[in-house]
Amino acid sequence: MTIASAGRLSPDAALVLPVAVLVPLLGALAVVALRRRPDLREAASLIAGVATAALVLSLWPAAGEELSFRLWDWLPGISLVFTLEPLGLLFATVAGLLWPVTTLYAIGYMRGNLQRNQTRFFAFFALAIAAALWIAFSGNLPTLFIGYEILTLSTWPLVIHSGNEQAKRGGRVYLGLLLTTSIGLLLPALVWTAVLAGTTDFVPGGILEGKAGTATLTVLFALYLFGIGKAALFPFHRWLPGAMVAPTPVSALLHAVAVVKAGVFTVLKVSVYVFGLDTLDVTGAAEPMMWVAAVTLLGAGLVAVTRDNLKERLAYSTVSQLAYIVLAATLANDIAAAGGALHIANHAAAKITLFFCAGAVYTATNRTQVSELDGLGRTMPWTFGAFLVASVSILGLPPMGGTWSKLLLLLGAADAGQMVMLGVLLAGSLLSLAYLMPIPARAFFRPPTGSPGNGEAPWTLVLPLVLTAVACAALFIGADAVIAPFSEVLESP
Repeated sequence: MTIASAGRLSPDAALVLPVAVLVPLLGALAVVALRRRPDLREAASLIAGVATAALVLSLWPAAGEELSFRLWDWLPGISLVFTLEPLGLLFATVAGLLWPVTTLYAIGYMRGNLQRNQTRFFAFFALAIAAALWIAFSGNLPTLFIGYEILTLSTWPLVIHSGNEQAKRGGRVYLGLLLTTSIGLLLPALVWTAVLAGTTDFVPGGILEGKAGTATLTVLFALYLFGIGKAALFPFHRWLPGAMVAPTPVSALLHAVAVVKAGVFTVLKVSVYVFGLDTLDVTGAAEPMMWVAAVTLLGAGLVAVTRDNLKERLAYSTVSQLAYIVLAATLANDIAAAGGALHIANHAAAKITLFFCAGAVYTATNRTQVSELDGLGRTMPWTFGAFLVASVSILGLPPMGGTWSKLLLLLGAADAGQMVMLGVLLAGSLLSLAYLMPIPARAFFRPPTGSPGNGEAPWTLVLPLVLTAVACAALFIGADAVIAPFSEVLESP
C-alpha cells in the first residue's frame, strides 16, 4: 500500500478514500450480524450511511488536490489505485448523501409493504454503495472495471428480491445484458487502450492523443460506450425497464444512487480522462455515438409518453435523461461536459424523488398506474407536491437545479456547431413535459375516481421525498459550487 498526496494536505488524508469504501462493507456485515434484531439492523444501516456521507463530504476541501491510495500492485503494470478527482468526488457525493436518505425510505417501504428477506436487502444495498464508491475513486481502468462488475453482481439480488417469475425474468435480462456488454465490449476496449497508450491511468486531457488514427479511435469509443451497459444506450437499454419489477427502493438505487449514475459517470470519465475532449473533437471520433445518444434520448422519451404504469414510465424517462449525459460527452467540449457532470447530480435528486413518490403512492393506495392517480393530490399533497418539484427540475425550468445542466448542454451543442443536437435536446425536454406533467395535473386537478385514499404514506416515506425535493431546489442555488472543481479540470491546459 502506498499513499501519495500533494499540496497542503497531510498524506493521511488519502486514507479517507479506502475508508469511505470500507464503511459500507462494515455496514453490510453489521446488518447480517443483527439480522434477528430488525431495529438494530436498520439502525446499523443508517449509521453506516451517515458515516459514509460524512467521509465523502470531508473530501471536498481537497477537491483540487492530488490524492491517491495504492491498494495493490496486482500484476506487472497493473495496480489497483484510488484517486481523488472532481468528477469522481461528485459521483461519490451523490451516492454517499443519497444512501442514508434511501435507507430511511426503505425502512418505511419494506415494513409498510411487509416485504420478505429484509436483511438480505439491506446487506446487498450496502455492498452496492461500496461498489459505487470504489468506481468513483478508481484511479485507472482496471480498478474501475472491477468495481463496475462488483456493482452488477451486488445489485442483481436486489432486482430479483420479490422472487416471483417476473422478477427472475427481469434479473436474467439485467445480469445477461450488463455482463455481456462489460465482458464482451468494455474489457476488450480496456485492453486495447493499454496496448495503444501503454498505460491505463486516468489523466486529465486523456492518454490517447496521437496514439491512433480516427478510424481506430471511433471504433474504440463505440466499444466503450456500448460496453458501459449501465448507461442504457439503445439497443442495450432493456435491462433498465425490466428491472422495475424490483421494490421501489431498489428502483431508486438503480436510477439515482448507484447503477445508472455509475454508467454515465464512466462515460464522462473515459471521455475526459482516457480519450480527452480535444482528441474527440479534432478527430470526430465521438460523432457516430452522438447519433446513438440522440436516438436513445428521443426514442425513450416517446415510449415513456405511452406507458401507463408509473414506474415503467419513469424507467423510460431515465433512459432518455441518461442519454443527455452521454450526448454531453460526445459533443466533446468543456461546456457540454460540465453540463453532463452537473446533470448527474440534478437527475439523481429529481429521479429519486419521483421514484420515492411512486413508492409512497403504492404504499398508501396500492395504485401503480398513471390513470389511477386522479384526485390523489388532495389527500397526498406532500407526495405530489414533491413530484411536481422533481418534474420541473427534469424539464430544466427554474428555480430547480435541472435549469443549469440543461442550459449548459444547450450551450455546449451550440458551441460545437451541432444545431441538430440542440434541437434534439429541446425536443427531449418537450417529451419530458408530455410524460411527467400530466401526473401532478391529474392528481391535483381531476376529480377522484374511486376511493381518494387514506392520506399520506408513513412519515418514513414522506420525509425522504421532501428532502430530495428540497435538494432539487438547492442545486439551483448551489450549482456553481457543485461543478466548479470539475470545470477547473476541463479548463486547465
